[in-house]
Amino acid sequence: MYRDAGHILGSASVNLEIKEGDRTIRLAFTGDIGRPHRTILDDPLPMPDADYIICESTYGDRDHEAAPNEIEHFLRIVHETCIEKKGKLIIPAFSVGRTQEIVYMLDQLWHAGRLPKVPVYVDSPLAVNATEVFVNHPECFDADVHRYMLENENPFGFNDLFYLRSVEASKQLNESRQPCIIISASGMMNAGRIRHHLLNNIENKRNTFLIVGYCAPNTPGGRLREGAKSMHIMGQFKQVLADVETMDSFSAHGDRGEMADFLNNQKGTCQKIWLVHGTLDRQEKWRDYLLEKGLKRWIFRCWGKWWIFEKEKINNCVNFKGLKFSFVCNCILKTKFTLK
Repeated sequence: MYRDAGHILGSASVNLEIKEGDRTIRLAFTGDIGRPHRTILDDPLPMPDADYIICESTYGDRDHEAAPNEIEHFLRIVHETCIEKKGKLIIPAFSVGRTQEIVYMLDQLWHAGRLPKVPVYVDSPLAVNATEVFVNHPECFDADVHRYMLENENPFGFNDLFYLRSVEASKQLNESRQPCIIISASGMMNAGRIRHHLLNNIENKRNTFLIVGYCAPNTPGGRLREGAKSMHIMGQFKQVLADVETMDSFSAHGDRGEMADFLNNQKGTCQKIWLVHGTLDRQEKWRDYLLEKGLKRWIFRCWGKWWIFEKEKINNCVNFKGLKFSFVCNCILKTKFTLK
């Protein structure tokens, strides 16, 4: 069974019922847990009761900024970069979900007369295609977007917004010295056209790179988040002279409170939970947070290490990375079964 995870368009949690003789085992995989009360998509749906859960932990160590604060924070960055410094605000964003959420927010600000008059460019062919998919599937939108569309038919289009497909148009952005906002993929800055924007703009003090979500360690985005002063980009050594700002509140991943709420209905049934999809330090803090919420009956796994509570003991420790899902399930449930 699949349930809407509210993360990006089409995302879902996976819920399996595995029967072996008279025994039925319920296994759930959260996938990426979305955020309630966010723009565009419906809220995540709780998973059915499960015995065993594999759970993400991307933002298990923090709470996101509240919506009103994030809008004012964003407008301050736009004003300082594009109006005061007359530079470029460059936003690395994933093509599906993140780009559309930012564009929708810009659309609202533009119609409200709060967005400074600077051109906004979506420079990613994949993001352009993904936005067309969103436009063609309004049945996936939440009630707030439907109400907004009664007055503004297209929530992803306003007069100062331009979608770029061609390489030539993208190159012209790098050559331009005019203030603007550029949204380009990929979000971690390790692929796509954003690499060229990074190469051509990181040494200009007028510019700002706004990182709006998780970036894996050792990616260009991850290094900027960590405060790198220089970096190699496409074979060239560059100093980081542009400003770097971070706003995790735009992330499509739930924060620790939102993820805990998502798991709350599992308290009476879940026997074990394994933490995946997050750095070790975040997994440890996410484990501690869940313990504070009274989930002491559960066993938490952080990468290659077990944290065991109460009297249960597990002798085997397996690293999930690179293993087939069926083998992982066998290790979790301590029984042999075949997924078909």
